[in-house]
Amino acid sequence: MPNKDREIIRSLAKKLLELAHTEENENKRKRWYKHNALEKGMPMILCSPEGAWTEILTEKDLQCEEKWTRDIEHDLKVCLYAAEVLKDDGVIDPYWYVNYGVGHDGFGVQVKHHTGENRGSFTWDPPITDIARDFELLHKRNWTVNRDWTKERDEKLDGLFGDILPVKYCGQYWWTLGLTQDVIYLIGLEQFMLYMYDCPDELHKLMAFMRDDCMNMLDFIEKEGVVLPNNYANGIASGGVGLCHELDCSDNPYPMNKTWGFSESQETVGVSPEMFGEFIFPYQTEILERFGLNCYGCCEAVHSRWDYLKKIPNLRRMSVSPWCDQNKMAEYLGKNVIFSRKPNPTQVCASFDEDEIRQDLRTTLTAAKDNVLEIILKDTHTVQNKPQRLARWVEIAKEETEKMYR
Repeated sequence: MPNKDREIIRSLAKKLLELAHTEENENKRKRWYKHNALEKGMPMILCSPEGAWTEILTEKDLQCEEKWTRDIEHDLKVCLYAAEVLKDDGVIDPYWYVNYGVGHDGFGVQVKHHTGENRGSFTWDPPITDIARDFELLHKRNWTVNRDWTKERDEKLDGLFGDILPVKYCGQYWWTLGLTQDVIYLIGLEQFMLYMYDCPDELHKLMAFMRDDCMNMLDFIEKEGVVLPNNYANGIASGGVGLCHELDCSDNPYPMNKTWGFSESQETVGVSPEMFGEFIFPYQTEILERFGLNCYGCCEAVHSRWDYLKKIPNLRRMSVSPWCDQNKMAEYLGKNVIFSRKPNPTQVCASFDEDEIRQDLRTTLTAAKDNVLEIILKDTHTVQNKPQRLARWVEIAKEETEKMYR
């Protein structure tokens, strides 16, 4: 690589290491451990720019020449921006996290996506158009671990900055184990809901297939010894930080039952609780039984599904979206499950009315005053090219929580 790239990366890595060892960072780390252990304290505040990162850190902000070093430069600058500009309760670990080169060959059919312009919405062509006729086209995914690629990547990273930020394995190979997203890609959202009435037996067969495929993936990862711990300062589920002593383990290989699990079904918000309880939840909960602690939910209104969701084994974190009844969720969750509030991102994406933001935060702080609370701004796919809105939201959120908890 060019010497310039090496100097840039190492300089950023050193800066990140310094931040990782500050007293402020260590205090936030201790707070997350207590928070994830259900010790009530000051609410944790997180801000995740997500889609808005393209408006914060653009190509012209990157100086490295090689693509792979530009990618690392980008990721390092993301961490530094969060710590130095956003100043939320995110924590920096003194490591560079990676995973193994795990991949699969698909379900035997191709899902064709049609992407919209300027980060707009997309459509897709479901390959399964007749669930009874086309089911035989599907096969369970065959998984592989590319150990040669993994070793080569690790050696490159170690040679680049391993003496500053040691390479460490952490994370997972999926975002969600909710199943419904993959099912809907295969058969379509409208058909998914119609099949509950028109072809219930076939839909159950498909859901069982997807559950078994997911179990097969977890079996493979365990058998190959490539389970990744996710109890560090990494992000987990639909928001939150993984720091948790309950999931500490010295076993090698790392066991699946010492990791965080996550499931959701936000695509099925139009499905009745009873239909959710019949066609979705039973298949999800069998998967979640394999994890030490579990998170559930993303953008769906989970309060109407609580009679089912309360049965999730080792449930520790529940997403309370903008469409949830916060008072009901506060009562349901009590002090036994983290109240993971997601404010409506349009308050930051479409407009920025500070009075509106403060009132929304006060509503949450009042409803969840007796809960273990975290407030996480996410799904911010634009900030109208005004990135200062995000840091200001963090300031406002901290001001309002301090008023309530001082």
